[in-house]
Amino acid sequence: MKQIKGGVTAAKGFKAASTAAGIKYKDRTDMAMIYSEVPCAVAGTFTTNIVKAAPVKWDQHVVYDSKKAQAVIVNAGIANACTGEEGMGYCKATAEKVNKLLQIPTDEVLVASTGVIGMQLPIDRICAGVETMVPQLNGDIESGHNAALAIMTTDTHEKEVAVEIELSGKTVTIGGMCKGSGMIHPNMCTMLSFVTTDAAISQELLLEALKADVEDTYNMISVDGDTSTNDTCLLLANGMAENTKITEKNADYETFTKALRFVNETLAKQMAGDGEGATALFEVKVIGAETKEQAKILSKSVITSSLTKAAIYGHDANWGRILCAMGYSGAQFDPEKVDLFFESAAGKMQIIKDGVAVDYSEEEATKILSEPAVTAIADIKMGAAQATAWGCDLTYDYVKINADYRS
Repeated sequence: MKQIKGGVTAAKGFKAASTAAGIKYKDRTDMAMIYSEVPCAVAGTFTTNIVKAAPVKWDQHVVYDSKKAQAVIVNAGIANACTGEEGMGYCKATAEKVNKLLQIPTDEVLVASTGVIGMQLPIDRICAGVETMVPQLNGDIESGHNAALAIMTTDTHEKEVAVEIELSGKTVTIGGMCKGSGMIHPNMCTMLSFVTTDAAISQELLLEALKADVEDTYNMISVDGDTSTNDTCLLLANGMAENTKITEKNADYETFTKALRFVNETLAKQMAGDGEGATALFEVKVIGAETKEQAKILSKSVITSSLTKAAIYGHDANWGRILCAMGYSGAQFDPEKVDLFFESAAGKMQIIKDGVAVDYSEEEATKILSEPAVTAIADIKMGAAQATAWGCDLTYDYVKINADYRS
């Protein structure tokens, strides 16, 4: 596997475009489009929030009923959530506009929205945006990059990644972009992720691969514990690499899933590290667990602890907060057997051994915790299973951003 420059346009046959439609923002692009030259097998995972946005409901129909897609329309600024039948009608109207311009069946057009909940989309601006983007569709790296910029809300930077692998003697590319900074606590933040590949693979295996991968990537991040109404991850495969089509779990499938994991994990970590107001990516590894599920519960409990997140912001080695968060997670372990370490680019040090503090330097610990990426490693000494979760620190700016988000 080789990481390359690019995002959603890195794979053969995929094009992108973006535009300033004036949906909410007045000084930037706020719509993006992804298009494949040929129809794609499509997979998707979506929010488990009972309150689901109209685009989520629309895309579930495309993924599970049509099982094919050729275009994605994304807007930032308004979420099209809690908008009733009118909101669903706007999804249809968007797809119909794409159908008119590109002759793609409406049930093969995916839509996604992110932004303020409860507001109706200005559908005239959405349709005008589609009209503007279609002639601009391009497969170059810059077009994909600009699409990643257009879907941001409170994100501080675009998020994209691409890799190349070899399947049955053919070069296959997987690329993706995502947005997410606040309202991040997926159960599949406001999280949108779009991954494209020119691999030839059956829709059934594509869906199985994505669902399995999401459990260890997007579902292991949290910024603020809020599960969005719009969480969506879409994976499109157009087969244009012309590899032998993957229809069974063979060596090519394993290679593909490993590359997909890298792409999704990279995007997930970019979202966690760009949490609203955040100054650091906070990674928690639980090792020595009896089961993977136990390790997942423990690691996610730590990254969602407000007290722990605040300590990371303060570069304070307040290990009691970590042990406390593990203790109320619901997973069983012996706190008197836990070893805890802090690690970053500045070094690694043990903080507690068998549940008791060791003689460590607070000054050195602060130095380690002052890096932009910090890891806590908890060994619970019960087995060989492990899991990793990603979050961020909790700062004053998180409250500032969310206190007046609608205005």
